[in-house]
Amino acid sequence: MRALYIFGSYLLLTLLFPLLILHRKTRDGVLQRLGFYRPGELPVGPGMCIWLHGASAGDLLALSPMLGPLRARFPGARIVVSTITNSGYLMARERLKGKVDAVVFAPWDVWGATRRAVKAIGPSLLVLEYTEIWPNLIRAVHDSGSRIALTNGRFSPEHLGRYRALFNAIGNPLAEVDLFLMREEDEAERVLSLGAERSRVIVTGNTKFDALVPLADGEEDRALRAALGIGAGDRVWIAGSTHDGEEQALLDVYRRLLADFPDLRMVIAPRYIERAGKVCALAAGVGLHAALRSAGDPKGAQVVVLDTIGELSRAYQLATLVFVGGSFITRGGQNILEPAAHGRPVLFGPHMENFRDSVQVLVGRGGIQVNDPDHLHRVIADLMSRPDTLVSLGELARSAVRQVSGASARNVEHLSRLLST
Repeated sequence: MRALYIFGSYLLLTLLFPLLILHRKTRDGVLQRLGFYRPGELPVGPGMCIWLHGASAGDLLALSPMLGPLRARFPGARIVVSTITNSGYLMARERLKGKVDAVVFAPWDVWGATRRAVKAIGPSLLVLEYTEIWPNLIRAVHDSGSRIALTNGRFSPEHLGRYRALFNAIGNPLAEVDLFLMREEDEAERVLSLGAERSRVIVTGNTKFDALVPLADGEEDRALRAALGIGAGDRVWIAGSTHDGEEQALLDVYRRLLADFPDLRMVIAPRYIERAGKVCALAAGVGLHAALRSAGDPKGAQVVVLDTIGELSRAYQLATLVFVGGSFITRGGQNILEPAAHGRPVLFGPHMENFRDSVQVLVGRGGIQVNDPDHLHRVIADLMSRPDTLVSLGELARSAVRQVSGASARNVEHLSRLLST
């Protein structure tokens, strides 16, 4: 059965290779994705190596609160993080600098690439996240004698049938995972139903709630405020992590709001910064003056498009209220807790399938789910006319985030025990 997966993964990579090396998310780091590393790309030295893997920028940020506790618990360890997407790699190089010893692209899940990567990195522990179940990688680490853990574990109920069918066909990779640190009781029941051993399954919560500590106000905030052309008393609506198919509707809502709130500024941060030019064109198409943040001269712009990596979290601190994208389309939502942690009211659309736990945390506590753009317009107009309510909703949101923290410390404690056995 394992041979079937090995053959199938090679066949699939061969078919997809032209697309992978051209796609904006995966076109960089081909050698590392094949398990080859140049001198200096990996840390060397004695002691253990802890390898943490998150698929994207958001996943790595969710893992990041464990880095400090891991470093404190294992001061001599080398810490390597890997990711799949180019944006995740760039974010990690910038935001995790000084916290990890190396950032690399994860190997494609084929037998040769995973074996080469495991041999080169030499992990004592591989920490996977969410549903990053890669059978060849898991087998390579297991065969090396190292430990494997899953953190922030989640398995969609809609996909359980597919997982069972795959595992029945290729053998169950969960049997080779030593520890499952799950987000919720429901998630724990799902992984048990897929064949995980009960003694290895523990509910610890979600570390992404610990990644939401507001940044200290300082020179960087003042510089960003100036770069966005935002005055100290300006009212600002930030639409964060927006996707194609959403910006047009959001710009229409903003244009309607200007009739009653002419001083309202708008900042749009597209999920993929390559689309920033298109967003500017959409704004111009509805008669709005738009500028790119990278242009450095937003004077007079009603809409500023944030086309830089790593600044959205800091920008949220400048907002009056926030809408988080990926939720008016069937993308499944984006991170709504990040702006909430900054004490900002957070609005989001109906499609939050990938962030149900975050919705449960925020709805009624500073988060408002809207049905469509018309509903969004009505809610924003109402809130803008009640500034005291905006402040109180923001404080509720901040408090809600603080109440669900602590998973990172629990996870590190369990990982430490795993490494000591």
